[in-house]
Amino acid sequence: MRYAQTPQDLPDLAQTLQMSGLEFMQKVLAGELPAPPISQTLTFGLHAVSEGRAVFRGQAGFAHCNPMGGVHGGWYGTILDSAMACACMTTVPKGHWYTTLEYKVNITRPLPLGLEVECIGEVQHTGRTTSVSRGEIRGLSDGKLYATGSTTCIILKG
Repeated sequence: MRYAQTPQDLPDLAQTLQMSGLEFMQKVLAGELPAPPISQTLTFGLHAVSEGRAVFRGQAGFAHCNPMGGVHGGWYGTILDSAMACACMTTVPKGHWYTTLEYKVNITRPLPLGLEVECIGEVQHTGRTTSVSRGEIRGLSDGKLYATGSTTCIILKG
């Protein structure tokens, strides 16, 4: 996966608007567009994408711990926001873009450090101005549910 190293590495809005959201996400997955630097910092990345669905994989490490030594809730929230919002992006038409309007996270159990997880975001509804999706984080080796979430994204025209 190729990560953006400077702001100039990221596509500008004009470039983004030339593609549908699905085309944009497919280019990130293929490495034709760089992944955002947050995914390198938090050690997760896009694994699969299709219409209405985005899958991220990653693992939290010691650098992502809270003061008690557990995985910080922000790590759960960021990978869920990424998967759920990118799922919404796959439904955005050419000439439009999106941003997260709000999201909610429910942590169901502590995430062991180093456990590889899969985070799946799936769209439940996309309209003219909003898209709603849900997500979940599961351990790849144990299949356990570690967190769930939901989001609403706003769809903006050019």
